[in-house]
Formats: sequence, structure tokens, C-alpha cells
Amino acid sequence: MRLGATWLMDIGKILEKLKNWVNRVLDSLLGPSAQPEPEAIPIPVNDRRR
Repeated sequence: MRLGATWLMDIGKILEKLKNWVNRVLDSLLGPSAQPEPEAIPIPVNDRRR
């Protein structure tokens, strides 16, 4: 059964490399993945009329 476990680990490594390769190709063709815009930081304003 040890041979089967090794074979599954090799398949996992191959799938991970394939996934990384596909992501790089898609990034090259479509641009990088969309990142959420950073949340604006509220700035306190002293708006009292004198």
C-alpha cells in the first residue's frame, strides 16, 4: 500500500504545479486577480463655524 500513497502524493504535487501554472497563464492574459480596495480611513474634521 506504500506505493499507492507515494503515487497519490506525486499526483498531488503535479496538480499543485498545474494549478500554479494555470494561475500564472491567466494572470498574464487577463491581468492579476482583482484585489479589494482598501477601506477608507475616516479623517475627523473640525467643521464648527466661529
